[in-house]
Amino acid sequence: MIFDTHAHYEDEAFDEDRDEMIRTLPDYHVGRFVNVASDWSSLEKTRKIAENYTDAFAAFGLHPDNVGELNEERVKELEEYLRFPKCVAVGEIGLDYHWNKDNREEQIYWFRKQLELARSHRLPVIIHSRDAAQDTMNIAREENLGEIGGVIHCYAYSVEQALEYTEMGMYLGIGGVVTFKNARRLKETVQAVPLSHLVLETDCPYLAPEPHRGSRNSSRNLRYVVRAIADLKGITAEEVEQTTWENACRMYRLQ
Repeated sequence: MIFDTHAHYEDEAFDEDRDEMIRTLPDYHVGRFVNVASDWSSLEKTRKIAENYTDAFAAFGLHPDNVGELNEERVKELEEYLRFPKCVAVGEIGLDYHWNKDNREEQIYWFRKQLELARSHRLPVIIHSRDAAQDTMNIAREENLGEIGGVIHCYAYSVEQALEYTEMGMYLGIGGVVTFKNARRLKETVQAVPLSHLVLETDCPYLAPEPHRGSRNSSRNLRYVVRAIADLKGITAEEVEQTTWENACRMYRLQ
């Protein structure tokens, strides 16, 4: 079975068919998924999805684009979500300098703060990092990220950094981008990094793989990502499914 480690089924893109989509995922060999919050309003939506579906789990945190919604009082509310029985991670958190270049210090502050929450609640983290490779790595080193554990979501940096993250014990999230013809660096990363440190993800409704690039993404499309990884590794799709399932369960501390 396939484990989608990063989905956003609370997104309005699924308002018309969310229940049908989620209930039919086993028909596409998807056995589990983690719904990942990104802004304040998505926290409760994410909790409800995890409550309503047996094979759904939750991650709670604020995306770097949305850290302006956080304050010290809200951190206490966020901690209540982290106590939810089906919460498996703090995320998605991190740094994004692509759209927001003027609030770097604010992003860094709340990234570190949410890493503290993960450490204190003994939860792994889901890290979003875009155009912020060096700052993310510096914080990872300073905060002993390997002690916390988790995944670098939608990995897009160098092979060298990928190997450093995996040496820390972190996992790399691989999704639809690996099927794109121009994703040379990511393909090289997948070839270089042991399968034991890769997990599957969609980031749906975003980043649909070929041949559905540009359309709404869902966990149904992970079979294309599985095939791409299998081809790059020279192994079977079944081995990719089995190993990444085991990796995801280990990362999220699930049986």
